[in-house]
Amino acid sequence: MTDSDIERAIREHHPALITYITAGDPSLEETKAYVEALDRGGSDLIELGLPFSEPIAEGPTIQAAINRSLAAGTTPRRFFEMVDDLETDAPLLVMTYYNMVLQYGSSGESRDGPDVRPFVERAAEAGLSGIIVPDLPAEESGPLKAACEEFGLDLVFIVAPTTAGERLETIMSQASGFVYVQARLGTTGARADVSGATHESLERLAAYDASADGVPKAVGFGVSEADHAAEIVTAGADGVIVGSALIDLIADADDPAAALEAKARELKGGAEAGLADAPTKQ
Repeated sequence: MTDSDIERAIREHHPALITYITAGDPSLEETKAYVEALDRGGSDLIELGLPFSEPIAEGPTIQAAINRSLAAGTTPRRFFEMVDDLETDAPLLVMTYYNMVLQYGSSGESRDGPDVRPFVERAAEAGLSGIIVPDLPAEESGPLKAACEEFGLDLVFIVAPTTAGERLETIMSQASGFVYVQARLGTTGARADVSGATHESLERLAAYDASADGVPKAVGFGVSEADHAAEIVTAGADGVIVGSALIDLIADADDPAAALEAKARELKGGAEAGLADAPTKQ
């Protein structure tokens, strides 16, 4: 099976840096400049948050960014128009909630279940390479997975520290692009250290590395510093995901674009430093 754009980016730029910002915070025009800065700084994949009014997986930092984005008038239509204009080396993903997918251009139910096809079709048209929907259980993802396969997008699933057994098997059998390994229970937000749950999750997922369906694993939730990135890669991850630390820079830095570019470069360097001590995969 040929690697997708996302898998190829992770394998060719291993260990990968995956960055997240909320689209429209503080405006869609500024988001374009910030995405370009992250791309210059060495981001290998860039997640763009499409704001939703009830972001249950997000901590205070990203919730505040979502509120700023919604107040600025960000809508799915304007989001896709902004993505249409982006030119980056890094593949782009959209991270949003299932209600946004269901409501976009949908007439409700189709013969095959929820009508999610319009959203996926527009995402593909805009040049996005994947979708992350944190509130969609893998067991209920059939319609969205089918639409993603039709239009050539990856559907990325999140594995929590408590995910095991049949549910883990379901996720790993459907995963594409990469598996988003949640570093700790709770919501997103920068932390001072790497949770021990990260190491346990990566050990639990190591059994899938050699399988035919094996996809890269990237760790997020709480990653904010270069030494965090190094520790995560050393523990066996193929990539690190950083969001809240970047949102803080957008909110507080005098020159957010320059700060984002520098932070991306720092985090990428940390991930690369961790590779020397990482276990060799057979």
